[in-house]
Amino acid sequence: MMLRLSETEHAAVSAAVATAERASEGEIVTIVAPRSDAYHDVGLHYAVLAMLLVPALLAFLPQSLIDRGLALVLGWNAELARPMLMMLLFALLAFVFLVVRFALAWMPLRMALTPASTKNRRVRRRALELFRVAAEQRTTGRTGVLLYLSLLEHRAELIADQAIHSRVEPEVWGDAMTALIDKVRAGEPGAGMVAAVEQIGIVLAAHLPPSHDNPNELPDRLIEL
Repeated sequence: MMLRLSETEHAAVSAAVATAERASEGEIVTIVAPRSDAYHDVGLHYAVLAMLLVPALLAFLPQSLIDRGLALVLGWNAELARPMLMMLLFALLAFVFLVVRFALAWMPLRMALTPASTKNRRVRRRALELFRVAAEQRTTGRTGVLLYLSLLEHRAELIADQAIHSRVEPEVWGDAMTALIDKVRAGEPGAGMVAAVEQIGIVLAAHLPPSHDNPNELPDRLIEL
């Protein structure tokens, strides 16, 4: 799902952020990324695993099948010395490694074979990196919140600065995250971000009502990487 949000969606998210911030002391930063990682190491790991499985599979093949295959390569009357056997095994290992490695260069296949736990960790790690840059300790009262959406993984993270984290339990954000992911899976990431921001605004208003002096300390605009 490698798409760009429209100007209308950007405007809708920015308006939702501005509305939510007026009702609380919180400052919401919204970021959308096409993906959180390239997952090249996943393809490499599968290629190495496939290569290592070759000797194991050969050990279970009937000798007659192995002899027949070798005869097709070397001829029926050829004698197979140890150096030749090792060279053939090495060539087979290299062939399997390259086939799997190039097959997993196709991102949809690589993503399909990437474990969910790996995706979760990579999205969380990227969200933390962006939070430290865009929101952490960038407000006077440490009231910043990052809403991060990674489109390819269909995953989102919400990270709050100290003043909010100390008052709001993590499960309170469940409605916001559910609203976002449901819309993303339906192909409406912009609407999902708006719905999530609205839910975040409700939580912030309940725990951090606005004071008389409520400056807008962080940009309201949606950041699309």
